[in-house]
Amino acid sequence: MNFQERVLELCKKIPCGRVTTYKEIGKALGGKGQVYRAVGRALHDNKLLVVVPCHRVVASDGGLGGYSKGVDKKIKLLKKEGVIIKNNKINLKKYLFRFKK
Repeated sequence: MNFQERVLELCKKIPCGRVTTYKEIGKALGGKGQVYRAVGRALHDNKLLVVVPCHRVVASDGGLGGYSKGVDKKIKLLKKEGVIIKNNKINLKKYLFRFKK
């Protein structure tokens, strides 16, 4: 399985109504340094938006990050799942999902 496939498989594990970060995915893959950038690139190329919920991946500071269909669409999807967004940020203490080791 290549890097992108591994990233997308992890994304499938993020429960509805929760988010994780690019950095958390990188750590779960055993990456070091700025692996979060590679995670972002892998998610940007996601062709299976319905199957792989990459809208649930955000920045480490709770910022929304990007989304291939636009940030407004990402906000709409997250709100539909019950995630509260305040000042374009998500409370990671409440919504963060961490992968089990």
